Amino acid sequence: MQRITFGTSGWRGIMCEDFVFENVKVVTQAIADSVTASGEARKGIIVGYDSRFMGESFAREAARVLTGAGITTFLCVRDTPTPVISFEILKRGTAGAINFTASHNPPEYNGIKFSPSWGGPALPQTTNDIERRANEMAGEICYKECSLDEAVQKGLLVEIDPMQSYLEDLATKVDLAKIARLGTVAVNPLYGTARGYLAEPLKAHGVKVVSMNANRDPYFGGFPPEPSEKYIQDFIKLVQQDPSIRLGIATDGDADRFGIVDADGSFIEPNYIIALLLDYLVRVKGMTGGVGRSVATSHLVDAVARMHGVEVFETPVGFKFIGELISQDKIIIGGEESAGLTIKGHVPEKDGILACLLVAEMVAHEGKPVKTLLEELYGKVGRYLTKRVNITLSPELEEVFPQRIAATPAGFAGEPVKEKITVDGNKFILQDGSWLLFRKSGTEPVVRLYCEASTEERLQALVQAGREFIVGSA
Repeated sequence: MQRITFGTSGWRGIMCEDFVFENVKVVTQAIADSVTASGEARKGIIVGYDSRFMGESFAREAARVLTGAGITTFLCVRDTPTPVISFEILKRGTAGAINFTASHNPPEYNGIKFSPSWGGPALPQTTNDIERRANEMAGEICYKECSLDEAVQKGLLVEIDPMQSYLEDLATKVDLAKIARLGTVAVNPLYGTARGYLAEPLKAHGVKVVSMNANRDPYFGGFPPEPSEKYIQDFIKLVQQDPSIRLGIATDGDADRFGIVDADGSFIEPNYIIALLLDYLVRVKGMTGGVGRSVATSHLVDAVARMHGVEVFETPVGFKFIGELISQDKIIIGGEESAGLTIKGHVPEKDGILACLLVAEMVAHEGKPVKTLLEELYGKVGRYLTKRVNITLSPELEEVFPQRIAATPAGFAGEPVKEKITVDGNKFILQDGSWLLFRKSGTEPVVRLYCEASTEERLQALVQAGREFIVGSA
């Protein structure tokens, strides 16, 4: 058994390589032991899964291990979005949930995500405990399994479908009737768990829905189920070719990420959506509080926050930190540049379904395309353009990278460094307000470079300067 390692969103692996039944059972037992040690096992655990290959089978095996440990298990009857599982944790008051998902990763991957009783992604102290327990039990038959029939007879297994209660709650946070003003909306769940979660509520409120990729496909059409511009070209083309479509909304494989396509087929970067929604929630819906964003997220969010007198909380990358701010009721909205967000009073987990519907409400209320709203916002707070690139490191560069990044250069692309931030990676704020962030991948020889500037020319200059800083002369 390879060492189990939990990343920002749980343990992920390639099916039939390291993500196999035996390892799944060991990790499940580790979760059961961790929850028992915390004193919360009596509350039960939810088990869910996304639309990946054999998701139901992995979920049933986890249920057998949990019930074998005497823990009441609430087993989802169909593939279920990650934010819906988070909602169900809070609604039922369980000790947490085991979710079989690899989110936006390619189809050969699967994963186990554990969310504790507060409903957000597990914080490092929790995942470290689960990791330790799993690796100590590696290679052992450390679990006792209970047949599902026996578990039902003992009252330890309950099948659930949380869809309806989640949608009823969502309708209190999004004005679905207002969205009907748009007329036609295109929906793309990318073969994932949001099937029905977007289209059906819209149809019920008089919206004409044009759906794409709305059937379950464990291969996700041959692409990673990620609603980024690169992977939804078919959807962009659909919106471009149908003049009646006012907005395109998409979600990833487990519906925790969102993708927005404007009426003309333009893909809108998630960074900008977070800022637009912050402005909308404060200005139109009268919400109060701070705003949370990851260190890699656009400072357009900060500019909007300044305009409204809103406090900004900068967090490491990983939605668990945003979720913690939501659970503490500190923020109106929290988001990451990787297309995750949630709002005050909602689940402390990123929710692509909520994000899509809020954008639809905003566009319907304002009566303008997203690009127009963004230009109007730029007119108030200034222009912010962002870009992320991956820099692959040779073995030689990987060896010298720690020393190279530890140094603080005088400046980048002719602009002096004003401040260095090490919340997560190394972020250099320049005198003119532009910035660069360098984050080393924990699993690959790759450095992720994030840049932001006020003009396209300046942005490209920063990207080039950032690349030269890392590559240099190895």
